[in-house]
Amino acid sequence: AALVYAAVTSSAIGAGVTDKEIVLGTHLDLSGPVAAGMPSLRNGMQMRLDEANDAGGVNGRKFRMVVEDNGSQPQMAVRAIDKLLRKDEVFAIVNAFGSATNAAVVKRAVDEGTIYFAPWGASSIIRKTAGDSQLLFTTTPNYDTIMNTGVSWMIDSFKPKKVGYIYQEGPLGALMGEGVKKALTAKGMTYAAEAGYKAGDIDFSSQVARMKAADVDLIVIATVTRETIGIMAEVKKLGWNNVKVITGNPGRTGIVLQLGKDAVEGLYGVGTWKLFTPTSGPDNVKKWFADYKKKYTNEPDENALLSYAYTDMFVKAVQGAGKDLTADKVVKYLQTNNFEHPIFYEKQTFKGNHQGPEFVEVDQIKGGAWTSLTKPMQ
Repeated sequence: AALVYAAVTSSAIGAGVTDKEIVLGTHLDLSGPVAAGMPSLRNGMQMRLDEANDAGGVNGRKFRMVVEDNGSQPQMAVRAIDKLLRKDEVFAIVNAFGSATNAAVVKRAVDEGTIYFAPWGASSIIRKTAGDSQLLFTTTPNYDTIMNTGVSWMIDSFKPKKVGYIYQEGPLGALMGEGVKKALTAKGMTYAAEAGYKAGDIDFSSQVARMKAADVDLIVIATVTRETIGIMAEVKKLGWNNVKVITGNPGRTGIVLQLGKDAVEGLYGVGTWKLFTPTSGPDNVKKWFADYKKKYTNEPDENALLSYAYTDMFVKAVQGAGKDLTADKVVKYLQTNNFEHPIFYEKQTFKGNHQGPEFVEVDQIKGGAWTSLTKPMQ
């Protein structure tokens, strides 16, 4: 296995790297259901790379980022990754978006000896698809474990009699569902109702109607941006005031709050990082938000800050790898160092190439702002 790994990484030496440049790639949903949130990811990443470039680069090399559209569709992601690997010959894929899209292409990338860093998606499924490659580093918390913790807290706190589950079909819904079922089983409960939807759907009236018909008092939703808002809007349209709705990590975001406004008031969310805003947090975070607003047109949120933080990890690893830049040197640095950023609850390390420790917090939108209901839990 060691010989195979050495052969793979050795073949990557020089890919995307010249004396003056390091080419990175990513694929984001620029045209699909999560497109509204992509400027945050793209700009947060570019902001950190620009800082490195403005300081003269890393070991004499400057970063260049190539961005492709995956539309939240696996087949589009395949075309994007083929271009990034074959035409652009990128050194690494960084901050690529989507559970199904990343799962569809990660094996192609690591088989080419390309580092795959911080995919935004279901980490355990992406790791399994990649064959637990040493070139893959996952940062998104495990959806099953955090949903188990979050839903267990909701059940203990509010004592719901019937629980329903609305989920995106595919890796996101499957993995979150594992955590929800574990929480229910521990309490001697089962789903009172289930309803799936496909990525890209915009009408959620039938799914919410199924929950209403089952008379559930807690709805767990495996959703991203548009779907979170759509489901909450349907709940509000029915005047259904005695039901609680909780979303997972991808729906507990500032962009949901910005776009959803009154429709998402009262929504609960499970997440694993601090929800800073331009007016909250320590002074260095406030300054970061102010600098972002000067540089870009979209409103900064915690996703932009998180994308920046992940990119900062990668930049530091490239710097730590030294002048003779190879994939295996970056891998070794990531595996043997820890990383700090205000958005994380404590220092982060990569155990088994997965970022941790994972803390879980439950929040609720109150008065137009995400408000913490718990202390960080493990």
